[in-house]
Amino acid sequence: MAVPRKVFGIGAALAVVLAVVLLWQWWLGHNGDRLVLYGNVDIRQVDLAFRVNGRIAKVLVDEGDAVAQGQPLALVDDDLLTQQRDQAAAELEKQRATLVRLERGYRVEEIAQARAAVSGAAALAENAQINLNRVAAMRATNAISQRDLDNARAQNTEASAKLRSNQDQLDMLLAGYREEEVLAQKAAVAAAEASFNHAEIQLHDATLVAPQKGIVLTRAREAGAIVQAGQTVYTLTLTDPLWLRAYVDEPNLGRVKPGMSVKIQVDAAPGKSYAGTVGFISPTAEFTPKTVETREVRTALVYRLRVQAEDPDNVMRQGMPVTIILQDVPAP
Repeated sequence: MAVPRKVFGIGAALAVVLAVVLLWQWWLGHNGDRLVLYGNVDIRQVDLAFRVNGRIAKVLVDEGDAVAQGQPLALVDDDLLTQQRDQAAAELEKQRATLVRLERGYRVEEIAQARAAVSGAAALAENAQINLNRVAAMRATNAISQRDLDNARAQNTEASAKLRSNQDQLDMLLAGYREEEVLAQKAAVAAAEASFNHAEIQLHDATLVAPQKGIVLTRAREAGAIVQAGQTVYTLTLTDPLWLRAYVDEPNLGRVKPGMSVKIQVDAAPGKSYAGTVGFISPTAEFTPKTVETREVRTALVYRLRVQAEDPDNVMRQGMPVTIILQDVPAP
C-alpha cells in the first residue's frame, strides 16, 4: 500500500521542528558558560615630529606604507648639527686636558726652577746677614755712619723677604694646585660633557624614526620644507599590539577576568575567529557608549575592558566593530 506524499512532507517537517527544539534546548543548557561582548578595534594614532629645527632633506616613506619600530621615516639636513657636535667635542677635550694638568700638578722643570730661586735667595740672605753683622761692629766703634748701618739692615730685611717668597713659591709648586681649582675644573669638564651629549642628541634627532610598528596614515610635510621642532611630519596608526575596546555590564562583570582567552569575530572575515586575551578592566563604571551595539538598555552602567588581539590575516582596522566571545565563563 503506497504512503501519500503529503504524509512524508508532514513527517519531514515534524523532524525539522524536533531538531530545532532539541538544538534550542541544548543551547539553553550550555549558554551559561558563554558570554558575548561587542566593541571596536581601538584607534591608536601618534603624530610624529622632529625635535630639532631644520630643512627636511628626505622623506623615506609614503601614506599607506607599513613601518617597523625604529625604521627611519625622514631626515633633516644635519650640516649645522654636525658642526655643533664637533665644536662641543673639541671643547670637551680642551677641558679634560686642563683637568689632567691640574691633577698632575706642576711640571718638574717648574719645580727645579723654583728650587734654584730659593737657593739663590738663601745665598743673598746669608750674605746680607754677614754684611749686617760686619757693619754693626764697625758702627759700634764709630768707624762708619749710622746711615751705612741702616742701609745694611734694609738689605738684610729685603733679602730675607725674598727668600721667604721664593720658599713659599716652591712649597706651592710641591703641593700642587688647590683642591678648589681641581673641583672647579671638574665642573667645567662636566659642563662640556653635557654640551657634547646635547649636541649628539640633536644630531641623532635629525633622523625621524617610527616609535612602534604601524602604518603611515598621513604625510604632512615634503622634502625641502622648513620645519620647526614639534611640527607634525607624519601621522602613524599603531598596529602592534592590536587592542580592542569592549564593554561588559555590571551583572556580567564578575565573569570576566584579566588573562582570559577570547575568540574574536569581524564582519570582514565571516566564518573565521581570531584569538585574543583580556587585558585591562576599568575600575570605574560609565554609561554605555552610543557606538556599542548591545541588547541592553543604553542607560545601563558598563565597564570598559581591553582585549589584546591576534590578527595574522591583517583584516582588523581601527574603529572596526568586533564581536568578542568568552567561553567557559561562570554563569551569572
